[in-house]
Amino acid sequence: MTQELLDTMPALRIGRPLVVAIDGPSGSGKSSVSKEVARRLRLAYLDTGAMYRALTWFCVNEGIDLDDAAAVEQAARDLVLELSTSPLEEYVRVDGVDVTDAIREPAISSAVSAVATTLGARTELIRRQRELIEKHHRRMVVEGRDITTVVAPGAEVRMLLTASEEARLRRRGIQLGGTQNAEQLAAQVTHRDAKDSSVVNFTKAASGVVTLDSSDLDFDQTVAAALVIVTKVLNRD
Repeated sequence: MTQELLDTMPALRIGRPLVVAIDGPSGSGKSSVSKEVARRLRLAYLDTGAMYRALTWFCVNEGIDLDDAAAVEQAARDLVLELSTSPLEEYVRVDGVDVTDAIREPAISSAVSAVATTLGARTELIRRQRELIEKHHRRMVVEGRDITTVVAPGAEVRMLLTASEEARLRRRGIQLGGTQNAEQLAAQVTHRDAKDSSVVNFTKAASGVVTLDSSDLDFDQTVAAALVIVTKVLNRD
């Protein structure tokens, strides 16, 4: 697909559900790729990782002990969250406070796994994610770690976007503008993946999930490959 064709893709399955579920490890590029896929397909977009980060920010801001599972679960229910579902803009607000940049700070990145592995909190955020999918008439690109298997196992297209550890560390370092050293990058990427994998499998594709390895692809090539997968899966149906 050429860039021109990608930019002029017609909307698919108009008036019918089209959920594109994309899972993947940290630094695989799933957020930026998913957002662009949503833009090209004229679908809503949901970054579920931002929800876990927002909850982590809320817990830290409220002084909640992240090891207290009951308190974190209650915080998930209390969380007043506004999250952009448009691929054309980005904002995250907690109780009216703009935390779009704050949730990407290293302190939140290093703490988010404690929240993401709290099963009660996870259950509440999954409930909210499913609610948002329905709100958008099941026309949405949803990305995270358990979307293809837990949040939206019935999605029309299910994809695992992965990349080598070397590629993921390099991309995350570029994304953060070189502000993190090697140890900090490892904590944000490989260490977090190891912790999160205790509650969800996002390293191997489940049955019916198509794997896209972007290790040797640039951003545009990865987007193009993802769109090819979408069209092939839909044509197969």
